[in-house]
Amino acid sequence: MADELPLLLGLVLVAVAGTATVLVRDPVRQSFLLSLLGLALATVFLLLQAPDVALSQLAVGSALTPLMVLLSVRKVRRKARSERREEHE
Repeated sequence: MADELPLLLGLVLVAVAGTATVLVRDPVRQSFLLSLLGLALATVFLLLQAPDVALSQLAVGSALTPLMVLLSVRKVRRKARSERREEHE
């Protein structure tokens, strides 16, 4: 039971981070929580002795996907701002 405790804690962290990501409305906070979820999943994969999957998860789930979300949000907000400016002119 003592060897399973880290895995159990990791799975609980994955569940909490995933639920928080879905419940938060702000896309910037969602991307931060998505990164935390990626780190938690990478930890679980590492505990399950799958270091190659853990490294892939670190790269994609913790860095690239949240970065793409942030860049998309930035572009959408810029476009909305420029459209509002055009309406007022």
